[in-house]
Amino acid sequence: MIDVDLPRLTVEDTVMAYRQAGAPGAPWVLFLHGNPTSSYIWRDIIPHVAQVGHCVAPDLVGFGQSGKPEGEYRFFDHARYLDAFIDRMGIASAYVVAQDWGTALAFHLAARRPGFVRGLAFMEFIRPMATWEEFHQVQAARETFRQFRTPGVGEAMILEGNAFVERVLPGSIKRSLSPEEMEVYRAPFPTPQSRRPTWRLPNELPIAGEPADVAAALTRAHEALAESRYPKLLFAGEPGALVSPAFAAKFAAGLFDCRVEILGPGAHYLQEDHPHAIGQGVRKLILDTEAAVARAGRARVEA
Repeated sequence: MIDVDLPRLTVEDTVMAYRQAGAPGAPWVLFLHGNPTSSYIWRDIIPHVAQVGHCVAPDLVGFGQSGKPEGEYRFFDHARYLDAFIDRMGIASAYVVAQDWGTALAFHLAARRPGFVRGLAFMEFIRPMATWEEFHQVQAARETFRQFRTPGVGEAMILEGNAFVERVLPGSIKRSLSPEEMEVYRAPFPTPQSRRPTWRLPNELPIAGEPADVAAALTRAHEALAESRYPKLLFAGEPGALVSPAFAAKFAAGLFDCRVEILGPGAHYLQEDHPHAIGQGVRKLILDTEAAVARAGRARVEA
């Protein structure tokens, strides 16, 4: 099975592909994926949300059907291209739904553009971690990611062996992906050079203060998240990978207006195990938030 051919938008020196669904007049809903996936991971979630929002899910540069421009594919490169995509699409504000590196981009975006985020649904999120022990619940996974960041070793594993697509992705989903689904996920990465975006991102994880610029940016972004007043919905799987149910509850308690929804058995790519529950949860977040905004507006008029 080959995925549908997505529309593409010219963004700086490349193109970004995207999925779009829902009523144009409805609130924007921006879906942000992580490594090594694409907007394809939202395919069964968007139909639920499109009933109440104008959904757009871009493929980050180097992923999915988007272009692969020359460059390092650092976190800040992705942020720059995403900013340009948002501006080209004319999105002034949006509900944001994010997982993995999509969450880092969402937090960074919200910190830099106050008022952009109307509401946030997120899962398996990226955060600055003081030690490697904070990174993942499974010791073997921590060792694998240490290897990914080891010069020479990581390149062999990811660029030559396509480890992120062949090992990390299916190993972090409870159900078995079909051969057709795996074909879609493999399609953007047929050669070692094409896999460089999947190698770069584990090297960008802010662990023990490195890389320093990413750690600093995401520290500021998480400070802004803690100060934010927009409604939030944090999904967690059991046992999770980066985020356990217990950690989700503790983290949400430090935020304003953040509800936790435990999805059931799941690791990192929760969208593949629980798409309908996630879609229905995001739909409810939007409906409840828009209703609250409407009530506040009526109260101001009547006052």
